[in-house]
Amino acid sequence: MTHTVLSSATKEVVIGFDKPFVMIGERINPTGRKLLAAEMKAGDFSRVEADALAQVAAGAHMLDINAGIPLADEPALLAQAIKLVQSVTDVPLSIDSSIIEALEAGISVYEGKPLVNSVTGEEEVMERVLPFVAKHGAAVVAVSNDDTGISEDPNVRFEVAKRIIQRANDHGIPTCDVVVDPLVMPIGAMATAGQQVFTLVARLRDELGVNTTCGASNVSFGLPNRHNITGSFLSMAIGAGMTSAIMNPLHSEAKTAVMAADVLMGTDANCAAWISEYRDPNAAVGGGRARGGRRRKRE
Repeated sequence: MTHTVLSSATKEVVIGFDKPFVMIGERINPTGRKLLAAEMKAGDFSRVEADALAQVAAGAHMLDINAGIPLADEPALLAQAIKLVQSVTDVPLSIDSSIIEALEAGISVYEGKPLVNSVTGEEEVMERVLPFVAKHGAAVVAVSNDDTGISEDPNVRFEVAKRIIQRANDHGIPTCDVVVDPLVMPIGAMATAGQQVFTLVARLRDELGVNTTCGASNVSFGLPNRHNITGSFLSMAIGAGMTSAIMNPLHSEAKTAVMAADVLMGTDANCAAWISEYRDPNAAVGGGRARGGRRRKRE
């Protein structure tokens, strides 16, 4: 089994096919959040702290940290956010930036083994990011697009992912430290988006043995009742072999779908996590036996 091991100073998280699905909290990202962006740019990180604590309390196993704010000092903001989050919670982090200087600033203050988010199949990006990842012994998200853009053909995206993995191996990064993002498109704009991801994730599992992740909320963008769409997508993606996702654990529909999928995939041993989360504290202990099949007639 392929295990991607991430850590903070005191806690380890393992992404793997035989492990519970890893929920990576998405909230600490100023993209589309004008108030958060303004506060971070002004040096106010109170909302970052609150979002970190709330997501971990809701069940996030890791947190994604992004500080991409236009006309701001992203390296300094990212480093500050990482130091703050690591001071208030012990979960491992995903350091999220497309700017190598920001990644360097973030990893320089990070305690543990982070997930670097991300590298694409573009030649320039691979040659810039992969040596950096190898130098620091980190794991990396491989996004399956390249210089030609995002293909609608899952076979093309598979080949891009395969090429990134091979290039990572050339730099001394083991396959277990590459987590592929197959790219989730909005289902409202592309009717086959879900099917494409399920097919691609299964191939990545069966042919390359690589762990996967995605920006789960992308699939439901623009649709009403979108959190139920996201939850259903996640449960189906887990069935196809997906092992983690950048998502919002505060959305109960998505979180419940993930936890139910863990039960049905056999990665929640004895349904312990499910029972701990959802058992009615007022229910009578041992309240009846499960019944299967037909009841036998009395003789």
